[in-house]
Amino acid sequence: MSAALLVIDVQESFRHRPTWQPAEIPAFSDAVNRLVAASRASGVPVVRVFHLEDEGPFDPSTGFVVPLEGIDAYADHRVNKRVHSALVGTDLLPWLKARGIDRLIISGIRTEQCCETTARHASDLGFKVDYVTEATLTFPIRHSNGREYSTAEIKERTELVLTGRFATIRTVAEIEAELQGQTMQA
Repeated sequence: MSAALLVIDVQESFRHRPTWQPAEIPAFSDAVNRLVAASRASGVPVVRVFHLEDEGPFDPSTGFVVPLEGIDAYADHRVNKRVHSALVGTDLLPWLKARGIDRLIISGIRTEQCCETTARHASDLGFKVDYVTEATLTFPIRHSNGREYSTAEIKERTELVLTGRFATIRTVAEIEAELQGQTMQA
């Protein structure tokens, strides 16, 4: 099975949104950087996905559509997208198919949006998906009823709906061990 690491929307644009919260950035950065390092060391391609919009902090003219500070910027391939799934309206799917890649390791920003959407879409297309929740980042969300959901609650919900249907939830340590030649539990 041939894999690729997707680093989805890990870009400076988020630092310029009102929802930005830096508290979880050190752990998130460490997790993503460990995945990138393990992927590079084992020859697994790293794909950087960037979200673009016509205005605001996701507009390329702002200069914010660049890797988030503190994140290893290495990439074997770069994809620019304008929707939630990295597989829609981009060259990612043909790029993956041309290389015989049938497994995706998902990391990035926002756990429940672009990361989850890409994971679901990839699964529906027949990819094996490893979702590394600790290498995803999100921000609290306020429900219309007034309740605010914490990042931990959002991540737990994402794991709940992906597990056994769309993805296998993995830790950074599990992916590192596997990429170093050790067998992971299925």
